[in-house]
Amino acid sequence: MNDHTKLHFFASTAESCSYLEGRKSVSAFANPHMDMDMKTYDELIQHGFRRSGGYIYRPHCPSCQECISVRVPVKFHQYSHNEKRILRRNKDITLIRRNSKFREQHFDLYKRYISSRHGDGAMANPGKSDYHRFLICDWTDTTFTEFRLHGQLIAVAVVDVMSTGLSAVYTFFDPDYANRSPGHLAVLLQIEQAKSRDLDYLYLGYWIKDCKKMTYKRRYKPLEGFINDHWVPL
Repeated sequence: MNDHTKLHFFASTAESCSYLEGRKSVSAFANPHMDMDMKTYDELIQHGFRRSGGYIYRPHCPSCQECISVRVPVKFHQYSHNEKRILRRNKDITLIRRNSKFREQHFDLYKRYISSRHGDGAMANPGKSDYHRFLICDWTDTTFTEFRLHGQLIAVAVVDVMSTGLSAVYTFFDPDYANRSPGHLAVLLQIEQAKSRDLDYLYLGYWIKDCKKMTYKRRYKPLEGFINDHWVPL
């Protein structure tokens, strides 16, 4: 849908916040019944929106502004000593990029990951339809990158490719290989991929200062946040 002036937005009903205890969350989302395309998505992500499946949304909580959309300006990224160690340690991993479609092996790995990390939350016990609604979309330019160690699948990173940058949608991995920091590795490789494509940014979704699950996003330097409708250094 190239004429995004026709795009309408709706607010979700308030529900318990998944990240901050005792708070309610509300999201603004683009009308899911209207056609979406990559050009419009590219513009919306620059205004703090994000994708979940085919839905485009951003937090719209009346009494809370803690969710901040963040991105890495990849051409200025400064690798820390720890990040260099992670890249060296994982040089034996083979990357295979796949198109965006359902694969049973990916889904089995996803279930293992969710069971180990989110087994008692809203994402627990996912079915194939849950996986599909969350990660697969028929109008996006999306890549599923497999991380294989001696042929064994140990991680999958889902990334959207846009004209301004890459969007890190989600990464899931085999819990037995957590000591290799596959989530951190995926972001570092996405930074390198964005550079190789001559793109400016890697979008990392939302960051909340007081949420421990999101503290890892602050490790990437420099980092920008979408605050008061402007991208500013954090």
